[in-house]
Amino acid sequence: METSLPPSELTSDASAPADPPRRSVPLALALLTGPWGFVVANGAYAWATRAGGGDGTGAEALALEAAHPGLMRVGALAAMLASLLMVPVVLGVKRLLGGRSPRLGFVGTVLAGAGYMCYFAIVFSGITTSVMAERGGPLADYAAVIDSSQSDPSAIWVFLLFVLGNLVGTLLLGLALVRSRAVPLWAGAAVIAWPVLHVIGLVVGSEWFEVTGATLEAVGLAVVGLRLLAAPR
Repeated sequence: METSLPPSELTSDASAPADPPRRSVPLALALLTGPWGFVVANGAYAWATRAGGGDGTGAEALALEAAHPGLMRVGALAAMLASLLMVPVVLGVKRLLGGRSPRLGFVGTVLAGAGYMCYFAIVFSGITTSVMAERGGPLADYAAVIDSSQSDPSAIWVFLLFVLGNLVGTLLLGLALVRSRAVPLWAGAAVIAWPVLHVIGLVVGSEWFEVTGATLEAVGLAVVGLRLLAAPR
């Protein structure tokens, strides 16, 4: 016996093309500008530590702030602004993806968005370190306070969620862009370059890997922003 399906069921097949994304100027502007704040922040830190030093402990962080107060303050402000803008940035990526690579896009959006919210809190707390270094006084006590605050059980989840969102969330968004073909392959690969080069920089001990990774990520996300601007209304 001959059977037929209604047109509505035929068009709902899983292989049907996803609806094109809708244009969003605010999200596109966030994509074009926000990630560059991390280029500034990582660049400032790389320049401040070019002759050594770091912020692995409270004492090291205080010494670095005292040696480069202006540079570290600029880096902190750039990182905070970029962290705020990363929320619309990841929403913009998800909007461009639409129904393509939905699982990767969703998980990546949630992780990266939550991770950068946590990063704002982490960087903002660093302003206290800057004020301590400028004020002077019992630096050993200040260093102990900084170390204790970062290892306190009630706050450590913030650092863990940031690491998860920063590395895994960004990686998943980059993979979603590659799989969906919403942008050229090289643009998706540029987004993936951030977590890869960030880990390499941590292992090698050079911040310039992070600067390169942040720059590539900013370029890749700018392509996403341009595609979103070119989408239909």
